[in-house]
Amino acid sequence: MERLPDGLVAYRRTPEFNQDTVPAGLQKAHSTKAGTWALIHVLEGEPLYRILEPASETVLVPGKPGLVRPEQLHEVQPMGPVRFYVEFHAAQ
Repeated sequence: MERLPDGLVAYRRTPEFNQDTVPAGLQKAHSTKAGTWALIHVLEGEPLYRILEPASETVLVPGKPGLVRPEQLHEVQPMGPVRFYVEFHAAQ
């Protein structure tokens, strides 16, 4: 897995989502703002993490977070029962 760049700190996290509560906005193309990185932490299940440019798809699993780069278009699709949250990071 790629890592967050050095010098970033976590500043916010979402509540836990499951297959029934994943917001529609996360399931369609969206991005973080400039300077904001994110980690998708899976607690249970295997959501599909799709990056639109450059195009790639990864099935996320517990213990291996999905890395979201600043302004990178992406989406997350539950594939059956899941629990996950998103943690946002930026430079201090």
